[in-house]
Amino acid sequence: MRLLVFATLLGVLLDAGDPLQIQCYQCEEMKHNDCSTPEYIVNCTVNVQDMCQKEVLVKSDGIHYRKSCASSGACLIASSGYQQFCTGRLNSVCISCCNTPLCNGPKRKRPTNSAATTTLQTNRPLLLFLLTLLLLLLT
Repeated sequence: MRLLVFATLLGVLLDAGDPLQIQCYQCEEMKHNDCSTPEYIVNCTVNVQDMCQKEVLVKSDGIHYRKSCASSGACLIASSGYQQFCTGRLNSVCISCCNTPLCNGPKRKRPTNSAATTTLQTNRPLLLFLLTLLLLLLT
Protein backbone atom coordinates (compact mmCIF):
# COMPACT_ATOMS: atom_id res chain seq x y z
CA MET A 1 0.00 0.00 0.00
CA ARG A 2 2.81 2.39 0.85
CA LEU A 3 4.38 1.62 -2.52
CA LEU A 4 1.14 2.68 -4.23
CA VAL A 5 1.11 5.96 -2.28
CA PHE A 6 4.78 6.61 -3.12
CA ALA A 7 4.22 5.85 -6.82
CA THR A 8 1.19 8.16 -6.96
CA LEU A 9 3.06 11.03 -5.31
CA LEU A 10 6.04 10.48 -7.61
CA GLY A 11 3.69 10.59 -10.62
CA VAL A 12 2.25 13.91 -9.43
CA LEU A 13 5.72 15.42 -9.02
CA LEU A 14 6.97 14.18 -12.39
CA ASP A 15 3.78 15.34 -14.15
CA ALA A 16 4.48 18.94 -13.10
CA GLY A 17 7.73 19.03 -15.11
CA ASP A 18 6.34 18.23 -18.56
CA PRO A 19 7.82 20.44 -21.29
CA LEU A 20 5.49 23.08 -22.69
CA GLN A 21 4.96 23.04 -26.45
CA ILE A 22 2.32 24.85 -28.40
CA GLN A 23 1.24 24.62 -32.04
CA CYS A 24 0.58 27.77 -34.07
CA TYR A 25 -0.16 28.77 -37.63
CA GLN A 26 2.89 30.23 -39.39
CA CYS A 27 2.95 32.27 -42.60
CA GLU A 28 4.28 35.52 -44.07
CA GLU A 29 2.25 38.25 -45.78
CA MET A 30 -0.79 36.18 -46.71
CA LYS A 31 -3.98 37.81 -47.93
CA HIS A 32 -7.52 36.82 -46.93
CA ASN A 33 -6.39 34.87 -43.82
CA ASP A 34 -5.45 31.96 -46.14
CA CYS A 35 -2.84 30.48 -43.85
CA SER A 36 -5.25 28.99 -41.32
CA THR A 37 -5.15 25.56 -42.90
CA PRO A 38 -3.34 22.40 -41.73
CA GLU A 39 -0.29 22.84 -43.98
CA TYR A 40 0.62 26.03 -42.06
CA ILE A 41 0.59 24.40 -38.60
CA VAL A 42 4.01 24.28 -36.91
CA ASN A 43 5.30 23.00 -33.59
CA CYS A 44 6.85 25.88 -31.67
CA THR A 45 10.20 25.56 -29.87
CA VAL A 46 9.66 23.75 -26.55
CA ASN A 47 9.82 26.00 -23.47
CA VAL A 48 10.92 29.00 -25.55
CA GLN A 49 8.12 29.93 -27.93
CA ASP A 50 5.13 29.71 -25.63
CA MET A 51 2.69 31.95 -27.54
CA CYS A 52 1.19 32.37 -30.98
CA GLN A 53 1.37 35.76 -32.65
CA LYS A 54 -0.87 37.26 -35.32
CA GLU A 55 -0.18 40.45 -37.23
CA VAL A 56 -2.86 42.12 -39.31
CA LEU A 57 -1.58 44.73 -41.78
CA VAL A 58 -3.88 46.99 -43.78
CA LYS A 59 -2.21 47.83 -47.10
CA SER A 60 -3.45 49.52 -50.23
CA ASP A 61 -4.07 46.14 -51.92
CA GLY A 62 -5.97 44.67 -48.95
CA ILE A 63 -5.48 43.05 -45.58
CA HIS A 64 -2.35 40.94 -45.06
CA TYR A 65 -1.63 38.45 -42.27
CA ARG A 66 1.54 37.24 -40.61
CA LYS A 67 1.30 34.39 -38.15
CA SER A 68 4.03 32.75 -36.10
CA CYS A 69 5.25 31.25 -32.86
CA ALA A 70 6.70 33.72 -30.37
CA SER A 71 8.10 33.98 -26.89
CA SER A 72 5.69 35.63 -24.48
CA GLY A 73 8.08 38.50 -23.73
CA ALA A 74 8.74 39.38 -27.37
CA CYS A 75 5.09 39.05 -28.39
CA LEU A 76 3.72 41.16 -25.55
CA ILE A 77 6.32 43.88 -26.14
CA ALA A 78 5.57 43.94 -29.89
CA SER A 79 1.80 44.04 -29.37
CA SER A 80 1.99 46.89 -26.89
CA GLY A 81 4.52 48.76 -29.05
CA TYR A 82 2.25 48.66 -32.09
CA GLN A 83 -0.97 49.41 -30.20
CA GLN A 84 -0.92 53.04 -31.34
CA PHE A 85 -0.75 51.90 -34.99
CA CYS A 86 -3.72 49.54 -34.69
CA THR A 87 -6.39 51.80 -36.20
CA GLY A 88 -7.99 49.57 -38.85
CA ARG A 89 -7.22 52.18 -41.50
CA LEU A 90 -4.63 52.14 -44.32
CA ASN A 91 -1.12 51.26 -43.03
CA SER A 92 -2.58 49.96 -39.77
CA VAL A 93 -0.62 47.24 -37.95
CA CYS A 94 -2.27 45.17 -35.22
CA ILE A 95 -0.38 42.50 -33.30
CA SER A 96 -2.07 40.06 -30.96
CA CYS A 97 -0.73 37.28 -28.75
CA CYS A 98 -2.41 34.16 -27.40
CA ASN A 99 -1.31 31.02 -25.59
CA THR A 100 -3.56 28.14 -26.60
CA PRO A 101 -2.97 25.74 -29.52
CA LEU A 102 -3.74 27.25 -32.94
CA CYS A 103 -5.21 30.36 -31.34
CA ASN A 104 -3.80 32.61 -34.08
CA GLY A 105 -6.15 31.01 -36.59
CA PRO A 106 -9.79 31.74 -37.35
CA LYS A 107 -12.21 32.33 -34.50
CA ARG A 108 -13.95 29.11 -33.50
CA LYS A 109 -17.04 28.57 -31.40
CA ARG A 110 -16.28 26.91 -28.11
CA PRO A 111 -18.04 23.68 -27.23
CA THR A 112 -20.32 24.12 -24.24
CA ASN A 113 -18.43 21.60 -22.08
CA SER A 114 -14.88 22.87 -22.78
CA ALA A 115 -14.63 24.69 -19.44
CA ALA A 116 -15.39 21.51 -17.51
CA THR A 117 -12.84 19.51 -19.51
CA THR A 118 -10.15 22.16 -19.03
CA THR A 119 -10.82 22.31 -15.30
CA LEU A 120 -10.48 18.54 -14.95
CA GLN A 121 -7.24 18.48 -16.95
CA THR A 122 -5.79 21.40 -14.97
CA ASN A 123 -6.68 19.83 -11.63
CA ARG A 124 -5.37 16.34 -12.41
CA PRO A 125 -2.44 16.58 -9.95
CA LEU A 126 -4.81 17.85 -7.26
CA LEU A 127 -7.21 14.97 -7.92
CA LEU A 128 -4.36 12.45 -7.67
CA PHE A 129 -3.24 14.00 -4.40
CA LEU A 130 -6.75 13.87 -2.94
CA LEU A 131 -7.12 10.26 -4.05
CA THR A 132 -3.84 9.45 -2.30
CA LEU A 133 -5.06 11.07 0.91
CA LEU A 134 -8.30 9.11 0.70
CA LEU A 135 -6.38 5.86 0.28
CA LEU A 136 -4.22 6.71 3.31
CA LEU A 137 -7.29 7.37 5.43
CA LEU A 138 -8.89 4.09 4.39
CA THR A 139 -5.83 2.00 5.31
